[in-house]
Amino acid sequence: MAKLSTKKMLLFLLWSVIGTVVVVLSVKAMNQQSEKTCSGYTIRIAGGGDHFSIDRNDVLTVINNGGSKVIKGRSLKSFDLRGLENKLERNPWIKDAQLFFDNNGQLNVVITETEPIARVFTVTGNSFYIDTAMQQLPVSILRSPKLPVFTGFPSDKPRLGAADSALMADMKSISLYMRKDPFWMAQIAQMDITPERKFEMIPTIGRHVIEFGNGQDHEKKFRRLFLFYKDVLSKTGMDTYSKINVQYDRQVIGVKGGSIAPIPLPLPVRDSSFSRTTSTMSAARVNTTNTEKPPIDPRPASNRNSKTGARKNPPSKSQSY
Repeated sequence: MAKLSTKKMLLFLLWSVIGTVVVVLSVKAMNQQSEKTCSGYTIRIAGGGDHFSIDRNDVLTVINNGGSKVIKGRSLKSFDLRGLENKLERNPWIKDAQLFFDNNGQLNVVITETEPIARVFTVTGNSFYIDTAMQQLPVSILRSPKLPVFTGFPSDKPRLGAADSALMADMKSISLYMRKDPFWMAQIAQMDITPERKFEMIPTIGRHVIEFGNGQDHEKKFRRLFLFYKDVLSKTGMDTYSKINVQYDRQVIGVKGGSIAPIPLPLPVRDSSFSRTTSTMSAARVNTTNTEKPPIDPRPASNRNSKTGARKNPPSKSQSY
């Protein structure tokens, strides 16, 4: 029994000594760390595309408290890294801020900038950018990025109601699609928002208005519009129609002045979301206040009877966009 008690006592003393040594070494290491000073700093700004809205001096102003505190030579323990990160992230153009010291005592500042996806003008003339989270970003004098432009947004408030939020969600979807395609970024100058919360696009080339409707099925609408440009306007000219309506499924409507004109669409559509037939679109009704004009028969004259207009050949299938 005496031997067991002595053995337990020795083990207890051994572990006590080990614990004391660990504590002493830890305290010493902490003291040495707290005595270290900042050897310098690096600032890296990432994200935001090619045009940065955050200036390096803006970051320095936050870190050195407006110039009242030096950075190099300061004690490491005097830096409130988490507090500085939070302060930097209050800037709406800063998506994320990470601050840390490396083994050499150098302060590393890594800034991830918020990337805008569209510029918005409200009905009152105010302007802001939006990002992928539909957060409003103030206009920056440091940048003028090439982005889709929306005009006539109905609200200036940072917090939106359900209807305005749904409208902005449509704007986000359209913007993200356009930014992937250099053709649409070059061709669409701006998108006007109507009182009915639909979009009317103003092209860079061509004196026509594109009635796009809402943001639903926007990819199909853009594909129909592209095919119309390629198959029709490339032959008739970009100024032939005053309005081009793509908001209805599987069709494109062209308006000449006050009349809805028949639009021949001769090429097949290879996309599975469209009809695969290969002839022409039937003539639409003429919307005028004067005497109604008869629909134009898109068939060649050789296929029509000169007296009755009866078809010599069976009617062809219609091309749907």
